[in-house]
Amino acid sequence: MIETLPRREREVFEVLCRLEEGTTGAVRAAMTGALSDSAVRTLLARLETKGLVGRRTAEDGLVYRPTQRPQALAAGALRRTVDTFFAGSAVSAATALLGLTQKLKPEEIAALERAIEQARERGS
Repeated sequence: MIETLPRREREVFEVLCRLEEGTTGAVRAAMTGALSDSAVRTLLARLETKGLVGRRTAEDGLVYRPTQRPQALAAGALRRTVDTFFAGSAVSAATALLGLTQKLKPEEIAALERAIEQARERGS
């Protein structure tokens, strides 16, 4: 459903996923481009109506958060990206991602090696 959102709603939603939760002001501050507080509130209300965003009352006002875990959303978004830009090839996508960094940290290399070993064990 996220890919069908209008551009500004999707941007607000993505910012909120990055923040994990935030007030209207925090979301607005994290966005690119100038939007008024009122516009951000309106977009958050639309996302809430669509069931993508929830809110709670806190000392500093309303605090919004995605209703689904961002990690769960990320898996679907990544699958669509791999399908769209890498013809469904996880290897091509992983190679492109590795090319974005100049140097991997030892713990990142270890995590990649574990992921590859797990894929081997699954017979992937």
